[in-house]
Amino acid sequence: MNPKLPINLDDLLRQRTIEGERVEYKAGWNPEVVLHTICAFANDFHNLGGDYIVIGVEEENGRPVLPPRGLDPERIDAIQKELLNLGNQAIQPAYHPLTATYEVEGKTILVLWVPGGETRPYKTRVSLSKQATEWAWYIRKHSSTVKARGSDEQELLGLTARVPFDDRYNQAASLADLSPHLIEAFLREVGSELAPEARYLSVEALGRQLNIVGGPPEAPFPKNVGLLFFNEAPHRYFPTTQIDVIWFPEGAGGDRFEEKIFQGPLGRMTREAIDYIQRNFIKETIIKHPERAEAERFWNFPLGAVEEALVNAVYHRSYEEREPVEVRITAEDLVVLSFPGPDRSIRLEDLRTGKAISRRYRNRRVGEFLKELDLTEGRSTGIPKILRVMKENGSPPPEFDSDEDRTFFMIRLPVHERATKSAGKKVTTEVTTEVTPEVKLANALKGEMSRRSLREALGLKNDEHFRKAYLLPALEQGLIAYTIPEKPTSRLQKYRLTDKGREAVARVNAHNRPEL
Repeated sequence: MNPKLPINLDDLLRQRTIEGERVEYKAGWNPEVVLHTICAFANDFHNLGGDYIVIGVEEENGRPVLPPRGLDPERIDAIQKELLNLGNQAIQPAYHPLTATYEVEGKTILVLWVPGGETRPYKTRVSLSKQATEWAWYIRKHSSTVKARGSDEQELLGLTARVPFDDRYNQAASLADLSPHLIEAFLREVGSELAPEARYLSVEALGRQLNIVGGPPEAPFPKNVGLLFFNEAPHRYFPTTQIDVIWFPEGAGGDRFEEKIFQGPLGRMTREAIDYIQRNFIKETIIKHPERAEAERFWNFPLGAVEEALVNAVYHRSYEEREPVEVRITAEDLVVLSFPGPDRSIRLEDLRTGKAISRRYRNRRVGEFLKELDLTEGRSTGIPKILRVMKENGSPPPEFDSDEDRTFFMIRLPVHERATKSAGKKVTTEVTTEVTPEVKLANALKGEMSRRSLREALGLKNDEHFRKAYLLPALEQGLIAYTIPEKPTSRLQKYRLTDKGREAVARVNAHNRPEL
């Protein structure tokens, strides 16, 4: 069986979810050049997670040229054996990428997945000629592979034996603690070509392909990132891996509050918390002005900013600290608190202006999976997006805070001033929503649901009527999306809400939310 990698090949070739600097395209097999790139990706100088080398595809200005040139299928086995030898003899410490072959437009290509190594820094032979003896450390600079020199070399050497927490083996757990169901669901959701084979593979085989299992064959262990995403109760291994959402109806100084705690696999936990906040605490106000036709619309807290703030906390918190991510909501603001704060090299002044760029990510593997789930873009884009979304909504600017020792990080989203003033004034404020069939479908969609489950949730019996009146319009209007977009008719197909769908649902539920 030809192994598959946990990546959507179409996304990889068209650079939809993988940044160009994380992919290198090679028209043909050049062992020396590929070796240097493997070394650079394995060193993972910027903690970006797994990177890819696509052999058999030309590039032009950093983008792949399709149809691919392809490789001779009869040479693939020899290339893979050569890679094995190079990984043992030409890189120190030994390193082996994961490989898989694919057929693209009638051509065979070879894809190498090169996760950040656990025993970095790595160095490799500068030349593969028999007379050459020089070795060097290689890193990535933007989209190029270069030798590490000067301060970069010193910084790379400083990474020795510094394996990030989320990439470490967890010897208190076993492979039985990884859920095959959760792994398979993840692969389906991200559109991985490994998904159809997942049910036939062992947990160890799946785990090694996803790089969530490590150790020798006789003693494999799950990695912390695997337990965080693919165990039903990761808080058993990492106490207070949870999101606490707290509503203060009388304000932060009041005597009453309502609390809801979310636990479970990181991706699911984050989405459930966001959906709960959206349903109960995000409200759109529509003000109609008699002097003009257009109504004024704004949200008390724009959903995009809330999502980015919460995902940022899940991404960057420490899972070694026994402190939950906390969301505190009042009529005046929504505050997201996480522990610890950003690296001390990042200035709060730069955060407040959206100019802060981190070269070190606390949880590179957590970020890798959150990006695959479309929960974050990574690469320091979260704070600028919060600033932009708040401004577009007409809200006051967000506030970012930490202490001198960076023991915490707080993001405060002030409520829209007009939302506070207009709340409850039925004379000047009118909230209306047209509940069309496609909006009803979006409102009934919870998480990921199959076509049959959606139809039953709406209480409909006629499948053709459901398809024409509800499903197709919801897809055409972008309220929902396929979980396996490249195979619309797959028997495993399910549907999920889009950002546009979430906004429509928020309007539908506006009358059922507490007044803020």
